[in-house]
Amino acid sequence: MNQLQSFTGIPPAFVFIVGALLIPVLKGRIKSTFMLLLPVLAFIILINSPEGKYWHGSLMGYDLILGRVDRLSLVFGYIFTIVSFIGIIFSLKVDDDVQHVSGLIYAGSALGVTFAGDFCSLYIFWEIMAVASTFLILARRTTKSQAAAFRYILIHLVGGLCLLAGIICYFRQTGTLEFEYIGLTGTASYLIFAGIALNAAIPPLHPWLQDAYPEATVTGAVFLSAFTTKSAVYVMARTFPGTELLIWLGALMTAIPIFYAVLENDIRRVLAYSLINQVGFMMCGIGIGSHLAINGTVSHAFCHILYKALLFMAAGSVLHVTGKIRCTDLGGLYKTMPLTCLFCIIGAASISAFPIFSGFISKSMIVSAAAHNKLAIIWLILQFASAGVFHHAGIKVPYFTFFGHDSGIRAKEPPLNMLVAMGIAALLCIFIGLFPRPLYDLLPYPVDYIPYTGAHVVNQLQLLMFGALAFCLLILSGHYPAEMRAINLDTDWFYRKGARLLFRVGDKLFNGINRFCDSLFAQKLPLFLSRIIKDGVAGMTLVFLIPLRSWTSAGREANVSMKQRLQAAFETGSTPLGLCVAAATLLIVVIFFLC
Repeated sequence: MNQLQSFTGIPPAFVFIVGALLIPVLKGRIKSTFMLLLPVLAFIILINSPEGKYWHGSLMGYDLILGRVDRLSLVFGYIFTIVSFIGIIFSLKVDDDVQHVSGLIYAGSALGVTFAGDFCSLYIFWEIMAVASTFLILARRTTKSQAAAFRYILIHLVGGLCLLAGIICYFRQTGTLEFEYIGLTGTASYLIFAGIALNAAIPPLHPWLQDAYPEATVTGAVFLSAFTTKSAVYVMARTFPGTELLIWLGALMTAIPIFYAVLENDIRRVLAYSLINQVGFMMCGIGIGSHLAINGTVSHAFCHILYKALLFMAAGSVLHVTGKIRCTDLGGLYKTMPLTCLFCIIGAASISAFPIFSGFISKSMIVSAAAHNKLAIIWLILQFASAGVFHHAGIKVPYFTFFGHDSGIRAKEPPLNMLVAMGIAALLCIFIGLFPRPLYDLLPYPVDYIPYTGAHVVNQLQLLMFGALAFCLLILSGHYPAEMRAINLDTDWFYRKGARLLFRVGDKLFNGINRFCDSLFAQKLPLFLSRIIKDGVAGMTLVFLIPLRSWTSAGREANVSMKQRLQAAFETGSTPLGLCVAAATLLIVVIFFLC
């Protein structure tokens, strides 16, 4: 446990969040310069923050730690600020304060999650992250984006409630809110695990991602690809390293999206499926839990944020200049968009783990960790997934977007700021692939791993060539899946249908109770009570005097006429004075005996 230290810097999360609130009052170049300075300032704070715990506070009697700085949190803090800088450059020409404010708050809350030292502050930033990211989907202002944003926030609210319930149970069990290793040990840990797993898009909780990200704005999708799932990776690495369940969930997560990505026609949806595939590698590494696996997970998250942002920027640039994003609507764009095409190819090579690109030096660590731990089945699944991601993200995306058939579209390159942002990300992908040591030196544990061995390089190239061969055979044979008017059913089918069934059952049950209570308490009972109040004296007289008169023959003869008189009294609302006196006397006698 690091000793508490004092540090006078501002929490990086607050740099973004407070800065975002000032965006609407700024204009022109001042606004652009201000936005670019925010990640720069946050990065300077991080590189000058020694390991320890800083920025303490309290909320409703609970101690908050907004700055737990160690090697694990620093790596994620560095890449979050770097990708924020790139994303801001990419969005400089966007004249929409909603996107700017939401994106900066989103980035700031992701940093808040990364440096949280307690579960209370973690949860606060976790929920801010969910709300801010929703506006990046809403900001596209289409019917589809509004529907996707509504589903997105509902899903994340459910995940947030699971996390909150788990935190409360954990606090009651342990008496502490310290954000550290938990492990799957009971109800509290399973609830926390479920809340994190939803944000990480672990199957079967993953459909929200490919439903929402493709409907976001051009610039919003870049931010979305970087923060939510990778924040979940960080939290999972902090709380559940070495959890065997994650090995199998991660392996499943790498394989399932491949089939959907092959069938998908929307390029950004293909990238969303490949994002799930890549996070699966990270989950598998966390589950293995060895130093090599954790280092591989963290380095792969670092690299993935860069090349996935690059791919979303390339796809977004195409959407920005052409207004189209479907594979069957595009093609031949390399002629008029050569730089965008080049950047897309670099991103595709990186995600495919081609040697000399960033994905190779990180993904191979996770695969090697599986081999070192003698997880043969997991190793085979990861190898299959590596070939699959090259097939759909490494080849399909650039092929159908920039090559393939000539769509006849002659679009120009996107604005200069977009090209600069893609260029920075592409250069970083190549630099990290060629010189991995600076990244390795940042990782949580000492790295004794050499990616560029003959066995690694040859094995990876063979794998990639087989993936390329499969793609070429499908194209040449004319059997590559064509666009169809259909919906690719995913696991969301179960909870969408289940939600509809639950609504119907709830409608019948609870609205049935409502109708019954309305009939009983709002209609029948007030009517009954009003009649009791109105005719109470006469009713008591009927109860006691009619039987008394029926004991005698005279009473029996007069009984019918008396009933008629009393009923007439009820109907007219007038009661004979003698009856009232008799009823009052009877009431006094009853009270006397009861007391």
